[in-house]
Amino acid sequence: MAFISELIGRPVTDYDGTRIGVLKDLIARTYAEFSHPVVDAIVVHGSGGDITLPYSDLAALLSAAIPLKRPAVDIPKYESRESDIRLVEDVLDQQIIDTDDARVVRVNDIELVRVNGNVVISNVDIGVLGIMRRIGLEKLGRWAAQRFKADLSEGTISWEFVEPLTHDQSMRLKVPAEKLADLHPSDIAEIISNLSRAEHGEILHKLDIKQLAETLEEVEPDFQASIIEHFSDETMADVLEEMSPDEATDLLAELPDARRQDLLKLMETEEADEVRELLRYDEDTAGGLMTTEYVSVLPNMNAAQTIEHLRKVGEEAELVYYVYVTDEEDRLIGVFSLSDLIIAQPETPITEFMHKRVVSVELDTEQNEIAQIVAKYNLIAVPVVDSENRMHGIVTSDDALDKILPTAWKKRLPHFFGALE
Repeated sequence: MAFISELIGRPVTDYDGTRIGVLKDLIARTYAEFSHPVVDAIVVHGSGGDITLPYSDLAALLSAAIPLKRPAVDIPKYESRESDIRLVEDVLDQQIIDTDDARVVRVNDIELVRVNGNVVISNVDIGVLGIMRRIGLEKLGRWAAQRFKADLSEGTISWEFVEPLTHDQSMRLKVPAEKLADLHPSDIAEIISNLSRAEHGEILHKLDIKQLAETLEEVEPDFQASIIEHFSDETMADVLEEMSPDEATDLLAELPDARRQDLLKLMETEEADEVRELLRYDEDTAGGLMTTEYVSVLPNMNAAQTIEHLRKVGEEAELVYYVYVTDEEDRLIGVFSLSDLIIAQPETPITEFMHKRVVSVELDTEQNEIAQIVAKYNLIAVPVVDSENRMHGIVTSDDALDKILPTAWKKRLPHFFGALE
């Protein structure tokens, strides 16, 4: 085992022992038979400049001096590939995506191990010990860790959980889409918040429409507006259709009017009409905060019929914890929770277990008042009605409490707002 910081600068000697330069970099490649990249070549800095020599022509690499198996003049030119990873230039001191813990970290050193005659990248060191090793204070670091009982393994990440930022003409991110698919949208949102505009654009282009919509819902509208500049209007129209109406409205409200109208024209008629309706209201009122995705049923249904109805429509709703009872003209007459529904016998009419005294707000109710109502009655959401008690939508607790709780805390509120599993 060795670290790249220990190897860089070591002398490289020709077949006859003549020094030809010092080790400047290592080039690694990925192979199907190895789970970690394999060192495939070295970059040597000599009096005549840099030369690249294949690993197969080295007599040894993890040694005090690095000798060649044959004369350097007999070694053919190394054929580089776009996928080559230069460990010093591309990885050391660079940011990486830790896809295991969903974070952006800095590489302080790189661990190499010998496996069946090959040298492979084992781990990256992101801890303080990696920095101390590079300045010659590793022994002091290990003594301090032992003295204060610190776990040095916390400073390393297995290579299989990281993806490097590699250099070509510009920084680009190499993150497999299948790894991103395993991350929660809030984790992806946190990662992109720590990257440059060009870098987070590369990540977002690897997401499918649903993942992109869910990720955008986890960031602030002003950041959303900068993100969507990476995408065509056609793609963004698809994303907006996938987002909940209230989130799509918040995003569109941040855009210039011309692009907002262009996107609305490209959206499906039903989704666009819902968003246009929400855009009519002031953003700090119930009408501006509400989502039109909720579950309602007619009062003539029983428990079994309601459960079957939820199986059909629940997937389209933002909140399925509450079920609202409305008449033929959408007037709100009752509400019940999923727990009320599950406990009821299948044949029981919903009018027998629904709550007839429903706490609601009107379209022009201010956000502060809504937040007070949500907190007072311990609600997950509150229905929004007009002056004739016709239901228009619901305001969820996270949106209602936006001004009371800091944004970072609001985003961490439990999400009851999803499709019925």
